[in-house]
Amino acid sequence: MENILEPRWAPALAHSQYLRQLFNARPELPGILQQHWLHPLSEDLLHGALRPEAGDEEILKRQLRRLRQQAMAHLELRDLCGLASLAEVVESMTLLADVTTNAALDYHHRQLVQTYGEPLDHQGRPQRLLVIGMGKLGGRELNVSSDVDYIFIYPEDGETAGPKKIDNFDFFNRLGKRLIAALGEVTGDGQVFRVDMRLRPNGDSGPLVCSLDALENYFITQGREWERYAWIKARVMNTGANAAGHQAEWMAALGKVSRPFVFRKYLDFGAINAMRDLHAQIRREVARKDMAEHIKLGPGGIREIEFIAQVFQLIRGGRDPGLQIRPTLSVLKQLAERGTIGKETEAELADAYQFLRRLEHRLQYVADQQTHMLPQGAAEQALIAASMDFPDWASLLAVLNGHREKVNSHFEAIFSDPEEGEHPLAGLWLGPMETELAQERLGELGYRQPARIWERLEALRHSGRYQQLPSSNRERLDAVGPRLLEIARAASDPDLVLTRGLDFLETIARRGAYLALLQQYPQALQKVADIVCASSWAAVYLNRHPILLDELLDARLLEVATDWPAFRSDLERRLAEADGDTEREMDLLREMHHAQVFRLLAQDLAGLHSIERISDHLTELAEIMVETTLRLCWAKLRNPHRAQPAFAIIGYGKLGGKELGYASDLDLVYLSDEQDQDPAAQQNYTRLGQRINTWLSSQTPAGLLFETDLRLRPNGDSGLLVCSLEAFREYQLKEAWVWEHQALTRARFVAGDPALGQRFEAVRREILCLPRDLAKLREEVLAMRQKMLDSHGSKEPELFDLKQDPGGIIDVEFMVQYLILGHAHQYPELTANLGNIALLRMAAELELIPAGLADGARNAYREYRRLQHVKRLNDAPKSRLPREGIESHIDAVTALWHTLFA
Repeated sequence: MENILEPRWAPALAHSQYLRQLFNARPELPGILQQHWLHPLSEDLLHGALRPEAGDEEILKRQLRRLRQQAMAHLELRDLCGLASLAEVVESMTLLADVTTNAALDYHHRQLVQTYGEPLDHQGRPQRLLVIGMGKLGGRELNVSSDVDYIFIYPEDGETAGPKKIDNFDFFNRLGKRLIAALGEVTGDGQVFRVDMRLRPNGDSGPLVCSLDALENYFITQGREWERYAWIKARVMNTGANAAGHQAEWMAALGKVSRPFVFRKYLDFGAINAMRDLHAQIRREVARKDMAEHIKLGPGGIREIEFIAQVFQLIRGGRDPGLQIRPTLSVLKQLAERGTIGKETEAELADAYQFLRRLEHRLQYVADQQTHMLPQGAAEQALIAASMDFPDWASLLAVLNGHREKVNSHFEAIFSDPEEGEHPLAGLWLGPMETELAQERLGELGYRQPARIWERLEALRHSGRYQQLPSSNRERLDAVGPRLLEIARAASDPDLVLTRGLDFLETIARRGAYLALLQQYPQALQKVADIVCASSWAAVYLNRHPILLDELLDARLLEVATDWPAFRSDLERRLAEADGDTEREMDLLREMHHAQVFRLLAQDLAGLHSIERISDHLTELAEIMVETTLRLCWAKLRNPHRAQPAFAIIGYGKLGGKELGYASDLDLVYLSDEQDQDPAAQQNYTRLGQRINTWLSSQTPAGLLFETDLRLRPNGDSGLLVCSLEAFREYQLKEAWVWEHQALTRARFVAGDPALGQRFEAVRREILCLPRDLAKLREEVLAMRQKMLDSHGSKEPELFDLKQDPGGIIDVEFMVQYLILGHAHQYPELTANLGNIALLRMAAELELIPAGLADGARNAYREYRRLQHVKRLNDAPKSRLPREGIESHIDAVTALWHTLFA
């Protein structure tokens, strides 16, 4: 044998006793391997070793086992000689499992059919056994001495076609047993894989095979949390002949059964507790069997990395299909891209995983044994160290321990139980406690009105809502409550924070996943307290959309540079995954809009943005939502007369002026380019406009996207919903009121056909640049301003309404509109939709108004918007405040007003 061995094989032969024994037992094997060992194993290479097809069961068993020997030798040579990556090793092992499984399955199916006929469904179609690969087999991460974990599922009950008829269950049960024997039975050639069927419904006590209906019923009535974890990696292995017939239909049906069981529609933070309990059981077993040196199950081992990846799949996978993937490293990468874990965390976990898996394989190569224990003997340790490219065992151990410490640190950060030991304020939260003593304690904690706070706590505890909570929810609420008491006491207004915090806890009390999040992540509760303290509007927003709690865990929450292209891409990806499900598409728009608004809100409350920057972001977000809604609605029209609509959405008001606030509605006008020429087009565009409005303004389970206002279209509520551009022009030239031309100064194209948008802008400029009688224009503007003042102005002389009162926001807006309408025929650049501040500066540069007065009005307008923003964040119904402190701004605006309109 020595004469034909490759010299390059020396490292592998030195390391692997199994390889040396195999070459002695099969002297022809080195010659076979020399032909292709420099290349990774391929499916063709594996299938080639199984030809010609086996004539009987014993020949099949011998072929499969000798194929396994050849594949293992091939793989060991490549890996131990430094030619194979970890990815190649685990994929090669998975490929070997797939090929041998399908070869045995195909053979035994054909043998059974000869006696019993094909197993038929209710339509008389032949069925196949779906072999589900679980664990590392399902994730295509099989190690070199792994079991294969199977679950056997068949599509439907029924019976076979004959000649000898039996139940489908009986047929597939026989097939499953034969498949297990074909791979797992130990013969003179060994075995192919140890087969483990314990992950099937009801484990060893359950039937070997079950139908899709039985599986669904099991998931609904008996499925346990650890089974959700196991099913994350489930994969149908059938290929080739075994995938014949209606494979896609069966796999889709299996997905409909298993996916809702594994991936919940909501954020499932309760999975952390379940995974923690499962890991605790493993830890107890490890300790009981003295397995601290077990690199898979011991502290900082492979299993902890897998748990980190998979717990976030269980938590978020139902809402993020991008996490419904199997390979561990791919999951970690996706989590880092989403900000769920940090980039540094991902790098450390990925490096550790690669190291531990390579070490795992070297432990198993020695004698082809399923072991994860570090060796104790010096010779064995030296052997492993050399194969891992370390000079000695101590050097390897130092690196190994460094990886395990990092993994364990990350694991503990995620899975540590924050409820170990009773919270010092648990007694105050839970009661019973004498009222006087409780109030005294609350006062000591810093609460300003302890009697009122105690009354509020008592009311919560005795409420029907609290009493009727499921026990698990009540336990979580009782765990979070004392922490809220502690956090609120440190706030600038403890009573306010606690009251708003309690309101929020009552809102989510029946949603165990949200309580679990706050229980598991105390930092999220602190952020809730910070936000509700800073803004009553934010508190209400969070109450309406508690799903936004998840945003508080994103390390990128306060990153001010919003990546809008990435946001668009993510939105498009998620919508594509929900294609055809209108309700889900509408909810996705709302969820992603709310999440982005909440991020901006958190940054705003942290003082990271100016009001102008907030408005820019909110406006861009609204444009994305409107543009996406238009595209989706057109795609859903029953008989669209063209691929892309000649349709434009025009934004007026705050949307047009890029000054949107958090709760601003959208003033929209719909224009078309074919409205008057084609009846089919008119009908389609009307339906499109109606559908867009419905999509934007309907209340769904995910909430509301925008309130919309369509009254600025020609002829208001009595006008056509969609107007042709030519009819719009005619109306503006011949029928529009001056106030409608004022509104047009802030109008702009927002979404739709860009060419139509350009034509609208040309019409807009044409209208705004019409020569006007300044005296008449002044008279009409003043009349409209007085009308608004009479309706909405403040009647309290000591208060000032930032928006409505003389010297306020509307005065600035009216002055800018007057300047545009009065002078754009001479200075067309005034028609640019640049915002009031920029247009005041431009008017001063054109010497239409004094520069000093323009600067004063600009500064006042900026400050008014900031103050108005602050008021709205705290739910002030009207933006009114004492005149004292802003009189200089009122005087500045008034001075410019008198200059223009005296």
